[in-house]
Amino acid sequence: MNLDAMRLFALSESRALGESIGAALGMPLNAHEERDFEDGEHKTRPLENVRGCEVFMIQSLFSEPGKSVNDKLCRLLFFIGALKDASARSVIAVLPYVGYARKDRKTKARDPVTTRYVAQLLEAVGTDRVLTLDVHNLAAFQNAFRCPTDHLEAKNLFVEHFAARSGDTEVVVVSPDVGGVKRAELFREALSQRLNRPAGSAFMEKQRSAGVVSGEALVGDVKDKAAIIIDDMISTGGTIARTAHACRKQGAQSVHAAASHGIFVSKADQVVADPALDSLVVTNTLPPFRLDLELTRNRLTVLDIAPLFAEAIRRIHTGGSIVELLGE
Repeated sequence: MNLDAMRLFALSESRALGESIGAALGMPLNAHEERDFEDGEHKTRPLENVRGCEVFMIQSLFSEPGKSVNDKLCRLLFFIGALKDASARSVIAVLPYVGYARKDRKTKARDPVTTRYVAQLLEAVGTDRVLTLDVHNLAAFQNAFRCPTDHLEAKNLFVEHFAARSGDTEVVVVSPDVGGVKRAELFREALSQRLNRPAGSAFMEKQRSAGVVSGEALVGDVKDKAAIIIDDMISTGGTIARTAHACRKQGAQSVHAAASHGIFVSKADQVVADPALDSLVVTNTLPPFRLDLELTRNRLTVLDIAPLFAEAIRRIHTGGSIVELLGE
C-alpha cells in the first residue's frame, strides 16, 4: 500500500481508537494541533502536508464529561474544512459511532430529522465519503447522504465470539424488538453457517410512547436453549433487560447479549450487573467510561473493531472491495 498519498488523523477524543487503527494499518497517526481558547472557541489544523492526499479523519461522535457530541461534531467539521482548505484531494470521515443517528424520521409533528442535518453539515465542509459501523437505521442513513458511504458491521466479530463459546448447546437469536428482526436474522444466518447447524429465532414485543417502553410477549422458542440477544446499541439497557428476563421466564438455559455500541447511560450499570444476563458483549466504538470499572472487568467483553476499520481504510485507499470484506 502506497502510504505517501495517504494521511490518517484522529482528534484527541478518539485518539486511542485512532492509534489502534493506525497500528493495524502499519502507520502512525499524522500530527495535528488542537488549541482551546479562553472564551471557549477552538481551532484544529494539520501539522503535515496534505496537498493531493487522501485523508482519513477518525472521530467517534458521542458525549462524555467535558465534551458533548455537539463539541465533537463541531471540531470534526472545522478540521475537515481545514483539510480541504489545505488542498487535501479527498477527506473520508471515519465515524465508528454516529451521534444523532436515531432521529432519522418524523415521529411527531414538526420533529427534526437530525440524521439528515448531520449529513448536510458534513457535506457542506467538503466531506467526500463517510465510513461507519452499524448505524441505527441503515436505509435512513444512506438516504441522508449525497456523498458515498461505506457501512461496516460487527456481525462477524459477534459470530466468532459466540461460536467459540456455544459448544453443543442449541442456540436461538433474539431480536429485542420487531424493528431489529432483520439485523437479528442476518446474524442468525451467519452464526448458523459458522456453527454448521441451524440456530433458532425469536423476537420481543415492544412499544414506545413518550419515552415509556411496554410489551412483554416473547415470540419464539427459547426453552432449554442459549439465547443471544442482538442489537445495534445499549443505551439505558432497559430493552436488553426486558428481553433477558422474558427469555429466563420462558426457560432459556442461558442468556447473552451483544450490541455494537455500548452507550450505557442512566442506570445501565444495573443492567450489566443483572443476573438474568450471563454475558454482555460490545465493541470499542466508544469506551464504557460510564460503567463501574470493576463491573466492566467482570461482566463486560469489549471486542476491538480497529482491525476491521483498518482493513476497510486499506481497501478504500487501494480500490478494494468493502462487500468482500463483509463476506456478502
